[in-house]
Amino acid sequence: MQYCLKTAYYINFSILFQIFVKNYINMKNCTTLFLALVLYSNGSFAQLKPVKYKDGIHVLNGFSSQPKSKSMQKPGILILPAWLGIDKLSKDTAENLSKLGYYAFVADIYGEGNYPKNTSEAGPKASYYKTNIGEYQNRISLALEQLILSGANPDNIVVIGYCFGGTGALEVARAHLKVKGVVSFHGGLGRDSKRTIEPITAKILVCHGADDPYESKEEIAAFQQEMRDAKADWQMIYYANAVHSFTNPEAGTDNSKGAAYNEVAAKRSWEHLKLFLTEVLKK
Repeated sequence: MQYCLKTAYYINFSILFQIFVKNYINMKNCTTLFLALVLYSNGSFAQLKPVKYKDGIHVLNGFSSQPKSKSMQKPGILILPAWLGIDKLSKDTAENLSKLGYYAFVADIYGEGNYPKNTSEAGPKASYYKTNIGEYQNRISLALEQLILSGANPDNIVVIGYCFGGTGALEVARAHLKVKGVVSFHGGLGRDSKRTIEPITAKILVCHGADDPYESKEEIAAFQQEMRDAKADWQMIYYANAVHSFTNPEAGTDNSKGAAYNEVAAKRSWEHLKLFLTEVLKK
């Protein structure tokens, strides 16, 4: 009889243990599932959505990102990529900005069939748009339309750009496109001296590498004089030990090449961008 009771006790304990383990696993799975859902919901609105749009018969491929928390003001930011076209930096920037509460759109300037495979191909393509400013401004305007279609307030937009895109951002201000401000990261500052300088209403922020070899002292001086003549509300920030492309981790870290990533300058310029956006855009 005592043996039977002991046997029954061990059997019951074994069953109870199995039930506990099963419930623990189920509870753990539920917790994991819950955490996964939370992470998905937090990141889902920051994910990039590919967007096809057109310039006549030319197909363009941009990327849109919407904020998780949408405000009544719906601030929007258009991102103009560097001369190689849409890259990791421009897409990461869109996602990071949407996490801060902004609608973001990455513009496709070149279009299908015209994407450069390397810097040798990028140079002539970028130069074409710098020379044919009207076409560059048109491609930017089409991207602005897509940003607005994604939900951004047309009266609450800033355009930012990197390198070639930084040049484009300044051209937005020169062309009086309907934006509150523009930001150029290590962008080209030059303009055709034959063009008439007109008043600029968009606020301007230029983030510039102090050792950028691609912008001469003469070109910088001419740009600053243009801003004064245009009576623009502008600011230009220099970053020590920074050359061209200082925001792009894919540029390497060798300053002697003229283009290189500088982590300190990249972080500082990001903070300056956020301050600028807080000042210029309504949230």
